[in-house]
This record gives sequence, structure tokens and C-alpha cells, in this order.
Amino acid sequence: MRKAFSAPVSCDSRRKADRGFLVFENTSEVIQAEKTLKKHGWTVRVMGPPPEIQRGCDLVIEFPLIERLEIARLLSESGLEPLETVPVTGPLLQPVDLFQQVDYGDYLMVRAANMKICVEKCSQIIVNISGGGCPDVPYLAAMLVGRRLTEVPSPREIGHTLCGYALHLAYEEMLRQCSPS
Repeated sequence: MRKAFSAPVSCDSRRKADRGFLVFENTSEVIQAEKTLKKHGWTVRVMGPPPEIQRGCDLVIEFPLIERLEIARLLSESGLEPLETVPVTGPLLQPVDLFQQVDYGDYLMVRAANMKICVEKCSQIIVNISGGGCPDVPYLAAMLVGRRLTEVPSPREIGHTLCGYALHLAYEEMLRQCSPS
């Protein structure tokens, strides 16, 4: 297994030149490509595409550009060829963060795409799941609300729709926000 891209992207211009975006036709392909790449040890990040490269769906995968050929080969073998691979070459090609967070004092809400998760900060109990219109959202809410953030199953494991995927992203971001630093 390889681990080639472990640090979050900094604002350093040299590092920007080392990154690229994989652009796919639809969200399902992004989800499958992310899963495939992570399964093979790559640390990649799903982001919103910069407006200059918006095609297909509203998500791109950020990856280490130096590993372009290996990643392209793996994705091709998996039947997941991106529409386009775009190197980050300018300051305007910044990905759009998928996350929004709102601090309500005792509660923290994280939104990823159309899904929101809200946690009581002192107990880390999930107090609300909202958003989306997918059929599994009520099930996901029933499985997560009222339970401690670190003790619930990953929404990706129990959800089966784009809403479940977006909730998983919000859940991961909430875990990151609530973890001691």
C-alpha cells in the first residue's frame, strides 16, 4: 500500500503546483474513485471544483500530481476514467470547500453539500441530522441522533445514497472538528 499524499494542502504556491484535480462525469463516479484510491492506500480529498473546471458533477478529487500516471492506471483498471485531469496551475484554480460550519455556542453544526449534522459540543451527542431528500435520510437520522459522535457507525456504512455520502463527509469533518488538537 502506498501513502503518497498525507498532508492537507497548504497555501504555499509550490505545493499548489504539486496538486491536481480528477474531474468525473457524475457524483457516483467520484464516490467510487475515492473509495478505490483510498482502498489502495492513496490519501485523496473530495472537494468542490473551482468554477473554471466545473464539468459533470459538483465534486472533484484532489490528488498528488506527481502520482498522476499510477492513479490514472489504477482508475483505468477499475473502469473509472475521469473526464479530465487538471493540474493546479494558478491561484484561481482553488477548490471550493464542501464544508460550512456554524457555532451555536453549545452546539456545532457542520454542513457538507446538502446534509447537516449538529452536535452538542460538551457531550459530542448528535442532536440533529437534516437536509437532503434521499430515502435513507430518516433512517440515518434514527441511527445517529441521540448517540455520541464517536460511537455511531459511519454514515457511509449505513447509507446508500448521495445524501448518505454527503452526511459521511460532514460526519468526518465533525470528527475532525471535535477531536483534541
